Amino acid sequence: MIIELLTALPSAAPHIEGYVYPNEQTLLWSVLIVIYPYITGLVAGAFILASLVRVFRVSELEPAYRLSLLTALAFLLVAPLPLLFHLGHPERCYEPVITPHLSSPMAMFGFVYAWYIMAVLLLELWFDYRKDLVEWSKKERGVRAWIYRLLTVGVHDVSEPALQLDARMAKAITIIGIPSAFLLHGYVGFIFGSIKANPWWGNPLMPIIFIFSAVVSGIALCVFIYLILNRLRGLPQDIDCLDAMGKFLFLALVIDASLEALDWVHRLYAAEESIHVLKSLAAGKLFYSLLVVQVCMGTFVPLVLLGSIQLFRKRIAEGVRRWTYFGCSVLILVGVLAMRWNVVIGGQLFSKSLRGFTAYKFELAGQEGWLVALFLLLLPFLILAVFIRYFLPLKTDAGVHPLTELPDHKAV
Repeated sequence: MIIELLTALPSAAPHIEGYVYPNEQTLLWSVLIVIYPYITGLVAGAFILASLVRVFRVSELEPAYRLSLLTALAFLLVAPLPLLFHLGHPERCYEPVITPHLSSPMAMFGFVYAWYIMAVLLLELWFDYRKDLVEWSKKERGVRAWIYRLLTVGVHDVSEPALQLDARMAKAITIIGIPSAFLLHGYVGFIFGSIKANPWWGNPLMPIIFIFSAVVSGIALCVFIYLILNRLRGLPQDIDCLDAMGKFLFLALVIDASLEALDWVHRLYAAEESIHVLKSLAAGKLFYSLLVVQVCMGTFVPLVLLGSIQLFRKRIAEGVRRWTYFGCSVLILVGVLAMRWNVVIGGQLFSKSLRGFTAYKFELAGQEGWLVALFLLLLPFLILAVFIRYFLPLKTDAGVHPLTELPDHKAV
């Protein structure tokens, strides 16, 4: 029996190459910590797209305004779940809130999250929807009427001065929400960038890279959902809205790709003692996820396709542009997810000795298996479907589809 146990031990141990310290054989941050920054990035990017309408008056994006806000809320509700599932004792999650540790960026997440969801996103949605909620509460019956009446919180004034005040308040909240969105996701990059002991993470560009990759992924998500939703509802696609989203997606992708390229150029030029292990990691264990999926499929191909549309838009048929936007959005979403994987998992695959590598086994089930990760990725879409059913009905009394209904902000 002892011999059988001893012979079984090597197969249960992680695969090790070179010299690795004993405490580095098992990765402490798994796929759930990959999903967490990915979801928060989608929230920030979707909100930035909505702010282009409310603050910067990009009228072409108005059909996707409310959809962007609802998308941000749906994903924001799921954002803390990967962290809670990762904790050994999730019932203690309230401890950082009641005993704040101001020097810990992780401990400040509760305050950043509460500020963003309550003081920014929910308030903006309420001011934007208040008139509709009052009207729906009077016209609907049953459970819907009670839901709408509850969400009005007793404010039923729909006079012109009241609506103008709603528009001004919504614009002010959006202006505050733009830096708040950067803070929500930038602090995630700050956590990694401030870990000086890890050469893959310790980089002052890391928060900025996280922010712009969040903007890219959030806009790509809105493009993806907008196309799918109109297709499911049998509605025509607003090509002007898609062209505008494609333009901003291309601009954000150019900045994001430039920052990541600058990061690698700086690493190669500085040629610190860790550069050999980083190049080995990129060319070895992360070859497919980094060079193939993230760089080639998730960045280079969308850049070429979106750039071609910007140069030859008038010569490209609308149907081709729609399919190009759809394909680029999918590639970008996969590429940003691969980027999060490469940062979180890739940064733990090499030893601090810089002379060895370990491996990460992606489990099927369990607390941190790919089934749980898949559930967390699909859950926001289910929540968004409920939001669309109640807050983006297919038709209004005026016969206008809400995705093409302009928000009441012109009085500002």
